[in-house]
Amino acid sequence: MTDSPLTPPEHEHSAAIDEAARWLAGQQTRPLPIVPALRRRFGLTPVEACQAIREAGLIRARAM
Repeated sequence: MTDSPLTPPEHEHSAAIDEAARWLAGQQTRPLPIVPALRRRFGLTPVEACQAIREAGLIRARAM
């Protein structure tokens, strides 16, 4: 396995997931249904939305 640098599209997707996770972690009430809401708001794929949800949970856990 080689360590290749992120190409611009990969980096943009990562940034969008991070942004969505930070936004979601800061919400008092989660939008429902959550995956479609994240897809619309941040232009994520279903897999990326799930990654953002996971990251938001980690952000909230670290804040405790």
